[in-house]
Amino acid sequence: MPHSSFDSGPVNRPIKPTAAFMLAHPAHAIALGLGSGLAPKAPGTVGSLWGWLSWLVVQNYLSLPEQALLITTAFLAGWWACTVTARHMGISDPGAIVWDEIIAMWLILYLIMPTNFWGQLAAFALFRFFDATKPGPVAWADQLFKGFGWRGGFGIIFDDLVAAFCTLFVLALWRWF
Repeated sequence: MPHSSFDSGPVNRPIKPTAAFMLAHPAHAIALGLGSGLAPKAPGTVGSLWGWLSWLVVQNYLSLPEQALLITTAFLAGWWACTVTARHMGISDPGAIVWDEIIAMWLILYLIMPTNFWGQLAAFALFRFFDATKPGPVAWADQLFKGFGWRGGFGIIFDDLVAAFCTLFVLALWRWF
């Protein structure tokens, strides 16, 4: 019996995503960052770069309240998309899912802009450090929500939000001193 998108377990054995997989379901396209998660090396970094570049475009067309609404909507849609895509891939937190990095970069840039290229680069580098190495609170967040279903989908995003807040904390300290 096929699973619905509300079931908590994986559909198949683990699979590697392809362009065809991404285009097979709207959740896949979102979770895979419109293809940035298909990068053969460092998809999290590629997704973060896509988040950075896309924010530079988006911020020119939306007011601050509209930007906040976009991030909130992207979080909710991403929660659904990450939940469905992880289940379809048969992996609880696949590296190809990069919507979490995109949302985190959008949140960081929303809160630090306007800033120059070097400030943006510092934010990007700090976020990648916290996301990749998962020190302290990021490791805690990464372990808090594991598995499939809505809890696991939230967990995919949650550790990146904690990494974003660690990034913002370091940037705030840097600006203070």
